[in-house]
Amino acid sequence: MPIILALLVLYFPRLLLAYLAIFTHWFDAARLSLLWLLLGFFFAPFSLLWYSAVHGWFGGSWGLVEKVVMAIAVVVDLSGGFGAMRKRK
Repeated sequence: MPIILALLVLYFPRLLLAYLAIFTHWFDAARLSLLWLLLGFFFAPFSLLWYSAVHGWFGGSWGLVEKVVMAIAVVVDLSGGFGAMRKRK
């Protein structure tokens, strides 16, 4: 069951963001304003998830591993947008 949940999150990160925002206090540790939550929801869902995970799980401490995973999250977020643009052309 956890594997199925992880695969769903990879395909539908915005569903997880909506669930976390509505039913939990996940984003309270990151102290994000509504503007940043909305921008992250629409443009960078994986980066927003990882940013809030670092603040929730690691106390906001950005070590090497956290920075590398953030870089991967940013690349994944950007590649989704560029892939859609490439399909249109």
